[in-house]
Amino acid sequence: MNRNLLRKKYDTMKSNDKNLGWNVNEMAQKVAMDIPDGAYVNLGIGIPELVAGYIPEGREVIYHTENGLLGMGKVAESQTEDPELVNAGKKYVTAIPGAAYFHHADSFAMIRGGHIDICVLGAYQVSEEGDLANWSTGNPDDIPAVGGAMDLVAGVKTIYVITKHCTKIGSSKIVKQCTYPLTGKNVVSRIYTDLAIMDVIDKKLYVSELAPGVSFEYVQQKTEARLN
Repeated sequence: MNRNLLRKKYDTMKSNDKNLGWNVNEMAQKVAMDIPDGAYVNLGIGIPELVAGYIPEGREVIYHTENGLLGMGKVAESQTEDPELVNAGKKYVTAIPGAAYFHHADSFAMIRGGHIDICVLGAYQVSEEGDLANWSTGNPDDIPAVGGAMDLVAGVKTIYVITKHCTKIGSSKIVKQCTYPLTGKNVVSRIYTDLAIMDVIDKKLYVSELAPGVSFEYVQQKTEARLN
């Protein structure tokens, strides 16, 4: 087979991989469906923020942001932003009726005291035992950005992770053992990726749902950790 045909075959395979699985909005919708009515929820920065837009109608979820707001509403529409009302990611947001504002220290007392039911975070790596690495890749040139993640994984009752299954260069984010600095050990309960939903049970990964057109064998091929 000549070089041009090989290149064409590789490009086709790469394109097919990109078309497989859920997009980020569908991933967020999957998470939203698993959040029960009346839950107090903290959403991480990035993909986790999308979850708020997919809570089913009639289901009440109270959003907490660690910079001091309980009852965070939707992202503020253009020209209606309040410069003093932002979430932890510095995005302009709204507040629902009955929302409460408080000191940063009180916000973390809620987190550390176990008063938040669910936290949805992004990840650089998640291990098969539920270890999470999401604040640093260990690169000495990067600016550390731990934020409130370590407090959240230590204090919140249930931790969900939402992330692409692989990095941009194709490396698995679901690994046997995290090689990046840890945010927390044995803290993740469930992982939502573009290929599958996986539960961490007794330090093992169990696939509970596969994305359309994705086989268990394909997910295992893309996963460093062993799946069940």
